[in-house]
Amino acid sequence: MTTPWQRRYAQRNQRMSSSIIRELLKFTQQPDIISFAGGLPAPEFFPVEAFRAAADKVLAQSGRQALQYSATEGYGPLRSLIVDKMAHYGIHAKEDNVLITSGSQQALDLIGKLLINPGDTILVERPTYLGALQAWNAYQAEYIEVPIDRDGMQVDLLEEALRAGVKFMYVLPNFHNPGGVTLSLERRQEVVELADRYGIPIIEDDPYGELLYEGEHLPSLVQLDCEHLESRACDGHGYFKGNIIYLSTFSKTLAPGLRLGWIVAPVEVIQKCVQAKQGMDLHSSIFDQMVAYEVAKDGFLEKHVRTLRKVYGERRDVMLAAMARYFPPGVQWTHPRGGLFLWVELPPEINAEELLQDAVQEKVAFVPGHAFYAAGRSGGHLNTMRLNFSNAEPAMLEEGIRRLARAIERRMTGQTTLVAAPAPALSMN
Repeated sequence: MTTPWQRRYAQRNQRMSSSIIRELLKFTQQPDIISFAGGLPAPEFFPVEAFRAAADKVLAQSGRQALQYSATEGYGPLRSLIVDKMAHYGIHAKEDNVLITSGSQQALDLIGKLLINPGDTILVERPTYLGALQAWNAYQAEYIEVPIDRDGMQVDLLEEALRAGVKFMYVLPNFHNPGGVTLSLERRQEVVELADRYGIPIIEDDPYGELLYEGEHLPSLVQLDCEHLESRACDGHGYFKGNIIYLSTFSKTLAPGLRLGWIVAPVEVIQKCVQAKQGMDLHSSIFDQMVAYEVAKDGFLEKHVRTLRKVYGERRDVMLAAMARYFPPGVQWTHPRGGLFLWVELPPEINAEELLQDAVQEKVAFVPGHAFYAAGRSGGHLNTMRLNFSNAEPAMLEEGIRRLARAIERRMTGQTTLVAAPAPALSMN
């Protein structure tokens, strides 16, 4: 039934839809469901006491400032801390190059507002982060997809895509969401070189880069771009004349409830983002920024990240071992070096969305892979799914994979399942 409001919505709303993960999370909050669906950090490792002490200190010493309006760019000491933190990974910037956002999701929305005209074509990996698709669909973007393999984006296919004419490319080089793969150093260098040759900006999204469990840390695209252009000196504003906008967040290292992320870009880009953000929310919560700074400073964040690496690395290993033990032949998966996710490819005849119905009966949940493709279900790849290993304790990981394996085996052998409460209806994104 058409309502009066449906006739009033702007055309850009036609491609907006609910996140499949948000919908699944509502369902999987039931206590008997083992969920591999969300990208949730382990709440038992949130530094609650550190936040309690920091909040008390901020309110006692700077309460009036913390509860007042503030600068759109963000809290100066926190921006300075981010600059210092990034320098450890070879990303050289100044405070003026940093904008604090309400999570990296707002950063993606700001990029869309700043760069995308209706009909602009964006180059994304196949698959890619569904939050980016959700943000940019609202700006009526079109997409060209370049597939990934175990070494990240297949760069040998990139140049042909760039020739088609794209506004920018969006890349998750570290522990890809949803693929779990890492873009190799050789491919990183090729991506930067091709972007420079064709004059195509890169949005480098790096929410998981610090969560490395094995191997060496690879240089960011920003760092390689700087070296490629031999312009580390700076452009007069404290930032190299680069081709890349870099995004990251505290959601995976401190706490997602803070909703604090950041953009690093040339000063002129930051200034335009500031103008766009002023029309959204004036500024991200200054109280949250001040509390986050008090928690993160003096080396606490580095120490906390080391703990998370140990915990999540162990959980990754448990999930991988359980998959090797229980999953039937014909199922393949990635081996992430870090991050929170791995990617599963089922035999071609298995539809992961249909499999989810069986999995829910086994009291386990995952995200069907179609949500991570720009074309959604119509793009194929219906036999894929994303699994998260950070949020469940080892015993639950083991049991959850055992349950999921049972559901997969039933699908592979054509067995019917008992009628049970259905999984929620899943939207495209």
